Amino acid sequence: MQAVPVPDPQPRVFTGIADLEAAVGHLLGRSEWCTVTQERITAFADATGDHQWIHVDPDRAASGPFGGTIAHGYLTLSLLPVLLRDIYRIEGVRMAVNYGCNRLRFPAAVPVGSRLRAGATLARVERTEHGARMTVDVVVEREGGDKPVCIAESVTVLFM
Repeated sequence: MQAVPVPDPQPRVFTGIADLEAAVGHLLGRSEWCTVTQERITAFADATGDHQWIHVDPDRAASGPFGGTIAHGYLTLSLLPVLLRDIYRIEGVRMAVNYGCNRLRFPAAVPVGSRLRAGATLARVERTEHGARMTVDVVVEREGGDKPVCIAESVTVLFM
């Protein structure tokens, strides 16, 4: 018997603010897995100037508390756009702007080589003069981990 290929999951598509409002309180889905490489960690260190040894020195980090290098917490946060793109998209938006996070925590480390994915729940949609402000509760998990690596209440302003 030949295996049937599983189709790639498609992002959930919203067609406007009313469509978003109907989804408040619901899990929107989960992203694909994303691997955090040493190259990505080093590039993030170069971009931010945060070259702490726990992130960029594999030899020294090998004898540290995590047994190797770990990703910066803010690197994990910076992956939200790519992870959320796997989960949903909104048609008819002229522009979407990251407004920030109401709450943000990094409960567990992300060792180099980890595979991460996000789950997203639509928490709130507030209409504004130019569109809407949406709040998404995001939980980023590490494959094989026992607790999340990032929990964020992400806020995006939508211009319709």
